[in-house]
Amino acid sequence: MPVPSSTHLLLIPTYNTGPKVLETVREALAAWSPVWVVTDGSDDGTTEQLDALAATEPDLRIIRHDTNRGKGAAVLTGARLAREAGFTHLLSFDADGQHPARQIADYMARSVRHPEAMVFGKPVFPANAPTERVMGRKVANFWVDFQTAWWGIGDSLFGMRLFPIADLIAVMEATWFGRRYDFECEAGILLCWRGVPIINVPTPVRYLSKAEGGVSHYHYLRDNVRLVTLFLRHFPGALLRWPLLLARRWKGQSRVTP
Repeated sequence: MPVPSSTHLLLIPTYNTGPKVLETVREALAAWSPVWVVTDGSDDGTTEQLDALAATEPDLRIIRHDTNRGKGAAVLTGARLAREAGFTHLLSFDADGQHPARQIADYMARSVRHPEAMVFGKPVFPANAPTERVMGRKVANFWVDFQTAWWGIGDSLFGMRLFPIADLIAVMEATWFGRRYDFECEAGILLCWRGVPIINVPTPVRYLSKAEGGVSHYHYLRDNVRLVTLFLRHFPGALLRWPLLLARRWKGQSRVTP
């Protein structure tokens, strides 16, 4: 059984993920305590199923959004409630079965040793990873690296990320953006600008077929427009911050050796 933590919370945002979310939550509960789930306007019946599961699992809490607001909004809701409950760090963990529950404790342990740092997953792709998604990440990674003066984010879009809650809330409340598919890039850039050091953790990622219960809400045109808009919006600010970011990097303040 996992040892409950009073400082580090596992947060799972979900929107119409189907039965896979129940499997993901059970695996998470076996690896960590407590686990919170934010159902972001789900109307596929999974919220009610999660409520039933929570009635038998004291370490599970279900939080509802009545309408779909986006992943970033769901994580922000969880972060605010976690801060009120006294937690200092949260690990965002996707509901679709892509992330390995066996690595949850490792992320948490790294954060306990270095509470000042954010701990980001760097995906290790399987052979069946969609080519367009892998290539798209390379483009996004370049622009995030450019806008953070190569601060050290190993992957700009991977969803398994551990944040210091105070830093995450501060950067997210300073912008109206980053509430949907752009959350990972937006939060990552702003946290680097804030000077939060990073730990990258190589993490296997699974791409599940529909037959395996895989669900994706990724929309090629809409979501890539969001990212292009993000990069254009941050371009002037990145140039202004480059001298300070480079100076901090030179002093070894950008990365933590776990």
